[in-house]
Amino acid sequence: MLGAAVGTAASLSLPQAWAAGSDKPEKEEVRIGFIPLTDCASIVMASVLGFDRKYGIRIVPSKEASWAAVRDKLVNGDLDMAHVLYGLVYGLHLGVSGPKKDMAVLMTLNRNGQAITLSKKLADKGAVDGTSLAKLMATEKREYSFAHTFPTGTHAMWLYYWLATHGVHPWGGAKVITVPPPQMVANMRVGNMDGYCVGEPWNHRAIMDGIGITAATSQEIWPDHPEKVLGCSGDFAKKYPNTARAVIMAVLEASRWIDAGLQNKLKMADTIADKSYVNTSVDAINQRILGRYQNGLGKTWDDPKHMKFFDDGAVNFPYLSDGMWFLTQHKRWGLIKEHPDYLAVAKQINQVDLYREAASQLKVSVPKEPMRSSKLIDGTVWDGKEPARYADGFKLKA
Repeated sequence: MLGAAVGTAASLSLPQAWAAGSDKPEKEEVRIGFIPLTDCASIVMASVLGFDRKYGIRIVPSKEASWAAVRDKLVNGDLDMAHVLYGLVYGLHLGVSGPKKDMAVLMTLNRNGQAITLSKKLADKGAVDGTSLAKLMATEKREYSFAHTFPTGTHAMWLYYWLATHGVHPWGGAKVITVPPPQMVANMRVGNMDGYCVGEPWNHRAIMDGIGITAATSQEIWPDHPEKVLGCSGDFAKKYPNTARAVIMAVLEASRWIDAGLQNKLKMADTIADKSYVNTSVDAINQRILGRYQNGLGKTWDDPKHMKFFDDGAVNFPYLSDGMWFLTQHKRWGLIKEHPDYLAVAKQINQVDLYREAASQLKVSVPKEPMRSSKLIDGTVWDGKEPARYADGFKLKA
């Protein structure tokens, strides 16, 4: 099945738009780190289907054990780029999630498709969503333990935002721990946490294994939120702009291919389930990528806001306001002590012009403005305006 897909990609090969003359990629082999998650798919498929070769590069996917490992290898140059948490990149740039290092976001890889899992033991006591969890925590007083995947990352922010929306302070009566995504299910199985926030397939896997239930999806918290990005150091983006552009184009093509139809999504699931990539059963991946959800308690639904990789290019544009939002949450929870120049930091990190160049070559539509407006679960509207006021306006904060 995969061989046919490779053949299809090869037969669609276009002239190498950036592979000659002054536009030739400065570095032809690009080592891109990834964590075993469904949303690594566009990196993997760009390599497997040969989209990279069209632009004069060779993507070498590198499976990593944790987000901390991804951070360290981006900093020391062992990785050229990575499938990486939005907030990790911003945290590194400010020096709060590792050694201070100028960083770059080249594109957004996906939106939506993460979730918060609660243990079956909590569900048996009636805690099946935010409201019932808060009620249980108020009546059955003990230390509750919740896991995320990296201190400044997306999953930490979704978890904190969700808990706070339901009146639970992340550090008031709760212990927050960091666990690599592929280890979440095993840790819950032995009772190391009451709940966790992670990307797929590790939420659906907990349901399949009978140890957890889905209490909330991340798209309930922020509909069409940004999730993973293609990140690299600022130095790499400056030194190898043609290479960076070529990778964006290859990954954009893979993103478009994934979202093009049912068969492509199923072929993607079959590919990334392999032990070289996510290392799980195809069944753990292939339902939620189609928007088919179950919560582990008998409820099933079709979610129109499921994980998307392209959506006519709407997914991939590196909106400045998206990056700025993570900074507001870092300030809210005391990860940064002073208000940064939110817009200036986002302009330093998000490579909007480079992305526009790549997208224009593929005739992928791009928004006119680098800001967008979103309404989150608590009713607040985020549009990139007055970020300091927004960050300071939450009732629950550090």
